[in-house]
Amino acid sequence: MELFFIFEIIGTIAFAISGALMAIRKKMDIFGVAILGMTTAVAGGIIRDLVLGITPPAAFVHPIYALVAIGVSVIMFIPAIRKALSKLETVLLIMDSIGLAIFTVIGVRAGMEFHNLFLTVFVGTVTGVGGGVLRDLFAGNRPYIFVKHFYACASIIGSLICALLWEQSELIAMIAGMGSIFILRILAAVFKWSLPKA
Repeated sequence: MELFFIFEIIGTIAFAISGALMAIRKKMDIFGVAILGMTTAVAGGIIRDLVLGITPPAAFVHPIYALVAIGVSVIMFIPAIRKALSKLETVLLIMDSIGLAIFTVIGVRAGMEFHNLFLTVFVGTVTGVGGGVLRDLFAGNRPYIFVKHFYACASIIGSLICALLWEQSELIAMIAGMGSIFILRILAAVFKWSLPKA
């Protein structure tokens, strides 16, 4: 249980940085930076819980995730921190890939209780991409998952790998799922992999 909490905190921090950097790029004020960071970090989990009928969602029952996300976002607002992270594109890619990997497998873990592969993969993917979709919409961008490289597909593949290995070992399944998502995202960015467009 403690391991899952550590994963969730790492994912929360990664997605909060991703959201905060997007808000900073869009010249938002400190409130906007905090809200976009928090939304990126917790929205996927909220959507997951609503799909699974878990109310109120965990983000409201355990506000530690939202508070960590807000704290990280405010830290990112500090000019010295921003200057240290001068290559925003690279940092955004890495943080977003880490967050996507962690939250996807956490979503898979929640979905496994229902013993339905389609539901599990769907819930894993929604948990991974949901926060990023809302981040992009709030920032006035077309959602990343529809236009950038190999994003949602990496989450789907990672969800499937994680779900199929779950009965063997939860830890191995989660590491394999996270690793495959992270590697696919980085490779897609480096080699400009994209799905066919109309």
